[in-house]
Amino acid sequence: MEDTAENRAIYGLIGRGISYSFSASYFNNFFERNGLNGHYQNFDISTIEEVKKVFDTPQLRGCNVTIPYKTEVIPYLDQQDEESKAIGAVNCISFKQGRLTGHNTDAYGFTKSLKDQLKKEDHAALVLGATGGAAKAIIYALNALDINVITVSRGENSDFTYESLDHATVRHTPLIINCTPLGTYPKIEQAPPIPYEALNSSHFLFDLVYNPEVSTFLRYGKNAGARIENGYNMLVYQAQRSWEIWNSLC
Repeated sequence: MEDTAENRAIYGLIGRGISYSFSASYFNNFFERNGLNGHYQNFDISTIEEVKKVFDTPQLRGCNVTIPYKTEVIPYLDQQDEESKAIGAVNCISFKQGRLTGHNTDAYGFTKSLKDQLKKEDHAALVLGATGGAAKAIIYALNALDINVITVSRGENSDFTYESLDHATVRHTPLIINCTPLGTYPKIEQAPPIPYEALNSSHFLFDLVYNPEVSTFLRYGKNAGARIENGYNMLVYQAQRSWEIWNSLC
């Protein structure tokens, strides 16, 4: 088939306020390096109802989904795979024979990014922002790794609120994962409100935020001697898995 804009496969990211996202540059560089006739773009929508127009985009072959629509997008899909059903969130949508299928590649990306760095002492994890779509995938992955999960959020549907989270719990929970967008560019001074003075060198802080490279959350951990990891590798792994899904179902 001739390589033209008219027959170019379109992929994209559905979210709100996503100009910072790495996905478009990552995939478009991938297409160029591999001589593929594809284009990836941001679909920045203000409400989930606008996703119906996104799905009408000509030549659309697949989408990723980010904050705040990983759960809200589900009613607009025709079906989900079993893993995304178990997680309760979708961050990847495949298109096949006119049907929209939801998948979740966040759990895969997180597990692959985290697994090689885990120590046997990393027996429990605090999940910050535990009610969001990203956190659902993280909790699913942690459970699969037999890591005890302690949830923290602003609401009442978690083990702790930020106000009730105490120093002792932080001190004795080695793995702390930020699933909130706090600290993302341009509001890089923000961080989840936890007692950072309880951190020490036995902790491992993992931040799903990847821009900036060292968020305020991670900087607190680094200053305390903790191991730190941002979300970049997780995003690369989940993007690679998304590409595998889109192509395996074509």
